[in-house]
Amino acid sequence: MTKAIMIQGAGSNVGKSMLVAGICRHFARKGMNVRPFKPQNMSNNAAVTRDGGEIGRAQALQARACGVAPMIDMNPVLLKPESEVGAQVVVHGQRFATLKARDYSKLKPKLLEKTVESFNRLKSEADLIVIEGAGSPAEINLRAGDIANMGFAEAVGAPVVLVGDIDRGGVIAQIVGTQAVLSDGDRALISGFMINKFRGDPTLFDDGLTEIVQRTGWPSLGVIPWFADAWKLPAEDVMDVAGTTGGTFKIAVPKLARMANFDDLDPLACEPDVTVEIVEPGRPLPADAALVLIPGSKSTIGDLAFFRAQGWDIDLAGHIRRGGHVLGVCGGFQMLGHAIHDPEGIEGPAGSTAGLGLLDLETWMEPAKTLTEISGHELGTDAPITGYEIHIGRTDGPARERPWLTIDGKPAGAISENGRVRGAYLHGLFASDAFRKGFLQRLGGQSTLDDYEHIVDTTLDALADHLARHADLDQLWDLTRTV
Repeated sequence: MTKAIMIQGAGSNVGKSMLVAGICRHFARKGMNVRPFKPQNMSNNAAVTRDGGEIGRAQALQARACGVAPMIDMNPVLLKPESEVGAQVVVHGQRFATLKARDYSKLKPKLLEKTVESFNRLKSEADLIVIEGAGSPAEINLRAGDIANMGFAEAVGAPVVLVGDIDRGGVIAQIVGTQAVLSDGDRALISGFMINKFRGDPTLFDDGLTEIVQRTGWPSLGVIPWFADAWKLPAEDVMDVAGTTGGTFKIAVPKLARMANFDDLDPLACEPDVTVEIVEPGRPLPADAALVLIPGSKSTIGDLAFFRAQGWDIDLAGHIRRGGHVLGVCGGFQMLGHAIHDPEGIEGPAGSTAGLGLLDLETWMEPAKTLTEISGHELGTDAPITGYEIHIGRTDGPARERPWLTIDGKPAGAISENGRVRGAYLHGLFASDAFRKGFLQRLGGQSTLDDYEHIVDTTLDALADHLARHADLDQLWDLTRTV
């Protein structure tokens, strides 16, 4: 029989994804077959699965915490924002449609069936499923047709643990207020609560815990102190992307409006001698950067206009004149060419847009999406690389005759004649230690991190230990229910 527990937040960004990863690792280390599950996710940071689809990167990290490969059933509905009012809807790993919020709400009953299908398939291989909610159940205006929080918990009979974030303040109101606005039926699904992100001595909040328990009747599963090493794990939300201060070798990353698949930055941020500076809109690209890395984008043409609106195209030209290097990844690669053509209006009005003109290439947007895990080598050094491609569009032109990578034995990417500008569709290549070390050294930097993947796994172990010390995970197990 399979048991389940659902972690929901009293607000957005309370740390649900991290808690689920730690809980998964804790019970997996006890010998259980554990699986993560998030019925509906909204993120432009996706992972490619071996069964040929895409899911939220947080669920891929949670799968890793369980010791299993990510699969599409762990996140059956993924929303990838393309504009302020619309998002691409991915169902069971494949693009389903691009819809506005009002149209998406009409689709929810059908999508609930899809989420339950995936959940039932996971049940066949799991002792425990740890479910992650989205946003907050306190958004009762979204309760009708809900598939992300109480609607899904009700559908599968999963008990809920509510998490509050004390770091942002008002955590008593978060928990008590959530209970106050929920219906009687939804309120009955909540079996306990946790407080997350406490800084300082947790015993200082004992009186606060007492107030919450007395006002709600729910048991406390603990106060979780701030986990200082969280930055070593891949961030899911672009709002969580932050720079890191290391050595004098600086990599500048312009923060695009629809920045996507920014896990490329994680191994670089872990390098002690590298500073990764996330350049916020309205700020110039730093003149002392050795490398400007233009990241992936969910809306390349829109983000190219955004890039220009910040004046970053002018800063980039100055950077190159000073002898700096440029790397474009996926959407950033597309921006480096002379033009981006969108004859079918996939990203907006049909037409063509001038690129940055740094590589002799052009890109044609096409409906079919490339979703594949890859392996290959860097030309010239033969350093092995692994990663994934997740994009629409086809890029071609004379610069493709100067590749700098091979993927599955075929030339890939492009590099300028002077060797200072390069790009590729490949995500995740900096996780390959030998490639990262050689790349940084050739640009004048230094790599002292020998095993990035080991860093991720030891951090997951440390997270599980952290939760075991500060949360009552035995009580959490007692709250699970057979589903």
